[in-house]
Amino acid sequence: MAASSLSFLFRSLIGAGAVTAATMWAVRAFADQSSGSGTQPIATQWGFVADRVMGGLSTGSVEPAHIDGREAMQLRGNISLENDGGFIQMATDLGPEGALLDATAFTGIEIDVFGNDETYELRLRTDDLTRPWQSYRHVFTAEPVWLTLRIPFADFEPYRTDAPFDPARLRRLGVVAVGRAFEAEVAVAGLRLYRDR
Repeated sequence: MAASSLSFLFRSLIGAGAVTAATMWAVRAFADQSSGSGTQPIATQWGFVADRVMGGLSTGSVEPAHIDGREAMQLRGNISLENDGGFIQMATDLGPEGALLDATAFTGIEIDVFGNDETYELRLRTDDLTRPWQSYRHVFTAEPVWLTLRIPFADFEPYRTDAPFDPARLRRLGVVAVGRAFEAEVAVAGLRLYRDR
């Protein structure tokens, strides 16, 4: 495995809010399209992370999918709270080869999602965070219809960190099914930065 692939796998294991590693992962890069002026597409390479190596029993995958007329990447699986587990996620670096993304010129994240009427967390990590469980989080509901959500950076809440959120030092983003036993099914067809006009 190439060094860059090993680097990506390691970051997936400790990814956005993930405490432990995954036993499976899948990646796919796709070109995003802008939803309008004032947005900037983010190229994505999604990886799968779960709780199984800590003894958790959650299962799932990240796979390409064609959903209601759109190409997407879909996180599917079952979250189990047994053995102190309780999460699966799809995560991506925000800059090429793990580089930082400077989003100071933008207001927040715009994401196209389709789901199963369950709640999920969108998590951001910056280079200022040193522990794998630290992140900035926002809860959203993925309805069974394509929706474009705009989430201002100001709405992301810090989790187990006192570090102020710095949009100039963005590193990773994760879509996480966490905290309760349920069947996850959430898809992402586009990811962008947006700015208010």
